[in-house]
Amino acid sequence: MTTTTVIPRWRLRPVSAGGAHLSRPTAWALVGLLIAVTLVASFARMLAPFDPIQPVGAINLPPLSPGHLLGTDGIGRDLLSRTLIGIQVSWLSALAIVASGLLIGGTVGLVAGATGGWVDSLFLMRITDLFLALPGALVAIAVVAALGSGLTNTLIGVALVWWPYYARIVRGEVKALAARPHVEAARLAKAGRWRILTRHLLPGVVPTAIITASLDIGNVVLLLAALSFLGLGQQAPAPELGADTARALSQLLSQWWVPGVPGLAVLLLTLVANLGGDAIRNLIPVRR
Repeated sequence: MTTTTVIPRWRLRPVSAGGAHLSRPTAWALVGLLIAVTLVASFARMLAPFDPIQPVGAINLPPLSPGHLLGTDGIGRDLLSRTLIGIQVSWLSALAIVASGLLIGGTVGLVAGATGGWVDSLFLMRITDLFLALPGALVAIAVVAALGSGLTNTLIGVALVWWPYYARIVRGEVKALAARPHVEAARLAKAGRWRILTRHLLPGVVPTAIITASLDIGNVVLLLAALSFLGLGQQAPAPELGADTARALSQLLSQWWVPGVPGLAVLLLTLVANLGGDAIRNLIPVRR
């Protein structure tokens, strides 16, 4: 008689979105790339060779020109410097929005899932459903239009509509964990609600929350770029990837690098975020 080895589900590492499992060295390399982008964004002002606002050379110099690796724009500003600062704005803003959404939504979902009753079904989750029923991008645009364009108002508008997704995910995880035998055993042992929450529910939710947040960074980068493309980001002449692309669209056929460099920076940031999120999902075991 043949025997079958049963592997516990929580020991199985999840696969990436594309269905391919990443090897550990590849996953760690992608996580290192994610960290490298974060460091570049954090120290962008130190890395920028020129002032991103002031003209420093001839106009519309092509990439690989002497002294200007990515060329200059139609005013003579260094594109490398403006792109580095734009990366800083987009990347750190995306991290801030994801962190705030995870904190607010995670707290709401944790309390709703652990408490249950009318607090869950009537109060917390109905508020979450109300936000989820609204078109997030349009609500963010409306908030920015009401408060006035600017980076701070843009972050407020996006953060306002970003937390409900985390609330739903965390609540679902808490509900699933609450039905597990070890949580039931803790209840039978007369463990307090706070102890059950912090010792048995929260540790099981953290991996899923981290994975969800890491996979969400690219979406926030794209949304922020779209809002700045529409003129709802920082005011000119402040560098911002979406806004710099929009202002130079008329040069796309003649000096492609002027709108192309910030647009490619958005593409690369999104790609790094998605690959890094997949790598984190492969490295962190989710307990079920």
